[in-house]
Amino acid sequence: MPRILIVEDEQKIASFVRQGFSQEGFAVDLASDGIDGLHLATTSEYDLIVLDVMLPGRDGWSVLQEVRKHRPDQPVILLTALDAVSHRVKGLTAGADDYLVKPFAFSELLARVRNVLRRAPARAMEMLRLDDLEMDLLRHKASRGGKPLDLAPQEYRLLEFLLRHLGEVLTRTRLAEQVWGMNFDGDSNVVDVAIRRLRRKIDDASERKLIHTLRGVGYVLEARD
Repeated sequence: MPRILIVEDEQKIASFVRQGFSQEGFAVDLASDGIDGLHLATTSEYDLIVLDVMLPGRDGWSVLQEVRKHRPDQPVILLTALDAVSHRVKGLTAGADDYLVKPFAFSELLARVRNVLRRAPARAMEMLRLDDLEMDLLRHKASRGGKPLDLAPQEYRLLEFLLRHLGEVLTRTRLAEQVWGMNFDGDSNVVDVAIRRLRRKIDDASERKLIHTLRGVGYVLEARD
């Protein structure tokens, strides 16, 4: 499942684009300002970023420049209401893979995203591993001890995020934002329920447990002696 980040402060556009990509089989994260967008872009893995130019907190130009410092090969498409040739040239010169002017049809954005993804280099990291737990990103499969794991889409994304942050204590808030793209509600148990289900599939049949709880803090994926 391709994973895409939308950095857009206009709520109607963001919701419209998110719904469209979700229906096309993409996993979608949203950020409504440049600061949050840059944080997600540099701390999470995305197949492509759709980045608005005019953003609160930090504009798209500076976000793009910073992303390029950390991840030179990250595919990025710029969105803007600025239609001047000089602005399009500036965007492409700054390192954008494509540039789309508002207003736009979703079908055109989707076509441009697919075109950029076809040109993008394959991710260097194809396998994620911990102990006898393996995740094959290219084949979208996971296994433990050589036995396939039957994971629902959200469980797969949750496990991938845990594997990409081995040994890190991940709070419920961070998991809710990164995996579900939602603001965490302290009364919600969606994260805890998902962790329990994932733990049953990964740990219940194995003597060596990999998912650990830090009571009152969050969860960590690691192989402990």
